[in-house]
Amino acid sequence: MLKIFDVNYNLLSDNRSEELFTLRKKTFKDRLDWIVNCENNMEFDEYDNSHTTYLFGVYQNLVICSIRFIETKYHNMITGTFKSYFNNIELPQGNYVDASRLFIDKERARTLGISQQPISTILFLSMINYSRHAGHEGIFAIVSHPMFIIFKRSGWLISVVEQGLSEKNEKIYLIFMPVDDHNQRILIERIKKENSLSDNQLASWPLSFGVRQHRSDKLQLNAQPYGMLGVSNT
Repeated sequence: MLKIFDVNYNLLSDNRSEELFTLRKKTFKDRLDWIVNCENNMEFDEYDNSHTTYLFGVYQNLVICSIRFIETKYHNMITGTFKSYFNNIELPQGNYVDASRLFIDKERARTLGISQQPISTILFLSMINYSRHAGHEGIFAIVSHPMFIIFKRSGWLISVVEQGLSEKNEKIYLIFMPVDDHNQRILIERIKKENSLSDNQLASWPLSFGVRQHRSDKLQLNAQPYGMLGVSNT
């Protein structure tokens, strides 16, 4: 059973936080070679604090995927670290969240025999379901061009708010990710094409999916390890 649920930073166990930050170091430093803060083989920064909520995708008690949410009324990466990469960033007033540090550990997924599952689609749906459950009006994120394409291919009707350039002179985008009924339905229908799950199951929070090995995933992330926020964090 693949389970996706939320945990506030203050409620992270020592074992789970070590696992999360170790996997993040593996993804964002070892694979993507971002300039990130690492210590004791773990990656974490100033945004990992009491205002942070993590979504975890867990299979056989191992983290397969995760994403970090911070309400935009608090110190966040968009108006903090990445503001200088854009000419003008102004987030609207309201109950919105900044999404960052999205990853799917494809090596673990392969080892556990679930790499062909629609993990990316399930994670995207979980972002919508959690946000609706928590009363958020929408999600903002800064993404690389490859990650932007992955979101677009999922069918999620994201929009570009602002375009900028990273210190590597690569295109990056501030995007808005709506969490309304229509976008939730788009992702639910994508998953239902290959899974006999009810609407109530797919629209709920937290999420649980029975998985089988070696199923096709048309929306699976490319084998190259692209991550959300495809720019270096100084």
